[in-house]
Amino acid sequence: FVEGAGEGFATAIKTIPYLVAMLVAINVFRASGAMDLMVRFLSPLLNRVGFPAEALAHAIMRPLSGSAALGIAADLIATHGPDSFIGQLVSTMQGSTDTTFYVLALYFGSVGVTRYRYAIVSGLAADLTTLAASVFIVQKIFGAGG
Repeated sequence: FVEGAGEGFATAIKTIPYLVAMLVAINVFRASGAMDLMVRFLSPLLNRVGFPAEALAHAIMRPLSGSAALGIAADLIATHGPDSFIGQLVSTMQGSTDTTFYVLALYFGSVGVTRYRYAIVSGLAADLTTLAASVFIVQKIFGAGG
């Protein structure tokens, strides 16, 4: 048991640089205004398919950071209400998507995987699929919104 705990501690120490790098990248992405620019650019297109602009920041942040996405979801739910289309949509997205880049940085970094191009493509494809499914399902179950 003690030997396994020691190995676990060594692994945790080895992952710290990857976690710090990910947190810095997320903060730079948000503080630089890049996320706001992305939201402004993509909003008109996504509004046409019933994806509200308000939920776009959550969709962008979710593959990067679960806690940041949860904070955005909490703000949207507090503003629009849990029974609103936006509240139901971000709740569904929060539960059905994953923190793709966080998972890749942490887990692949901790075991030394350096070639993860296909994992990124697969993870982001799964995220896009679940985002589209979230909009479709919330529209069908709770009524059209957006």
